[in-house]
Amino acid sequence: MSCDKIRGSAFALALVLFFGSIGSAEEKNGDHDAGLSPQTQACIGCHRSVTPGIVEDWLTSRHSRATPEKALKQPMLERRISTETIPSELAEYAVGCYECHSLNPDRHQDNFPHMGYRINVVVSPNDCNTCHPVEVTQYTGSKKGQAWKNIMSNPVYHTLVSTIDGVKKVDNDRISMREPSPQTLQETCLGCHGTRVEVKGVKKVFSGSTWGEITVPDLTNWPSQGVGRENPDGSIGSCTSCHPRHSFSIKVARKPYTCGQCHLDPDVPAYNVYKESKHGTLYETFEDRWDFEAVPWRIGKDFTAPTCASCHNSLIAAPDGTVIAGRTHDFGARLWVRLFGLIYAHPQPKDGNTTLIRNKDGLPLPTTFLNEPATDFLIGKNEQEKRYDTMKSVCRGCHSTRWISDHFAKMDNTIRETNEMTLAATKLMTEAWDRGIEDRANPFDEQIEKLWTRQWLFYANSIRYASAMTGAPDYAAFKNGWWELSDNLQKMRDTIKLKESLLRPEASHTQGNK
Repeated sequence: MSCDKIRGSAFALALVLFFGSIGSAEEKNGDHDAGLSPQTQACIGCHRSVTPGIVEDWLTSRHSRATPEKALKQPMLERRISTETIPSELAEYAVGCYECHSLNPDRHQDNFPHMGYRINVVVSPNDCNTCHPVEVTQYTGSKKGQAWKNIMSNPVYHTLVSTIDGVKKVDNDRISMREPSPQTLQETCLGCHGTRVEVKGVKKVFSGSTWGEITVPDLTNWPSQGVGRENPDGSIGSCTSCHPRHSFSIKVARKPYTCGQCHLDPDVPAYNVYKESKHGTLYETFEDRWDFEAVPWRIGKDFTAPTCASCHNSLIAAPDGTVIAGRTHDFGARLWVRLFGLIYAHPQPKDGNTTLIRNKDGLPLPTTFLNEPATDFLIGKNEQEKRYDTMKSVCRGCHSTRWISDHFAKMDNTIRETNEMTLAATKLMTEAWDRGIEDRANPFDEQIEKLWTRQWLFYANSIRYASAMTGAPDYAAFKNGWWELSDNLQKMRDTIKLKESLLRPEASHTQGNK
């Protein structure tokens, strides 16, 4: 045993003697059958008084009640663990503070000496990979896992973000703009997409306890809970976006409220639409009767109406245990079409890293401005059909074939028609550029450009989500729906005429006499 480990074990014993045994905390939880490592006991010895909420939250978790060794002995379909081998030093203890916060120290810039141990501030997907490698691989390759890169390393999307969040200054008739601060980005677009967390040094903080002031890594853009966070160990993603620390609850991850943290109107109104739908009504009425922790999740037995998770990623089975759809942590893996796109709905990308995409015009967009798909970077017909069939299988757990086919036929029609309306708006936009009414330099900062952005970012998206999620007619019609889609197109036409009349009054007068 190394000197550090000897000192750590001695320190753990001292803390347990000082603060008392954690047995009382285990007894409160009732069903603990897993031993805790000396290191985790040391963590709890302090943190029961310093951050008691964290300790109590962890004590409710499956991590605190089972060992990886026991988890591996579960029947395959019931497993919550996807590795086949566990490091021997982790196998026999519950998954506690030390077991997660001490992994891969050489990769963590945020690793620091703490009470006799080396501890990482941020637990990253690469650490979760020790027990959950399949889930981490799926998530890391998904659009969610790549969300920071996709929005900040794509010059078109980055321009949109900077235009929305940048600080504006009005000087006579001119509006100037500066880049948004990291703090503003952190609480707006990157609040969902995630930030880049790096270590810029160390700082002293008051622990609020008998330990007084302690030295910890000084992290940039922290705290961060976004799905595509870039971590100090070089990994990407944040498992705790959906499985909040320190309970890491599957129940929380399966609740629509969790998805509703980010998937909201006006741009991604999935949660709003769900609440208005028949499925949402059934969920609100009967959720107290459902079992949100069952694995696999059985249609008709554990739940009786879909949530976001049941359609997009959960391991779904019939009441007899027959698998309907396998678990996936790539939330686009069952989707054949991407409803949310810049600028049109289009086939799902082949790679979660969408910065790789180049359309016919050389832009990092999945379609051209006139809706010609970048087919080399998007899934083909065979893959689309495969995913289409998977989603229909989920629907078939409750609905007839006719119901399902008619639903998706309506959805296909909605995609075509909303894309047509976006195309009409885009042609007006390019007309304004060609006639010098708007400047092409930034496609998001002038009045007609902002109306054009609303057309696809708010209104077309709202209609498509309403169609896909069965039964939110308000969002399809009047609440950011067809009314706004049509009205916005008229506003674009009228604004072009008005701006042209101000720029070239003689030409406008001549046109008016024709």
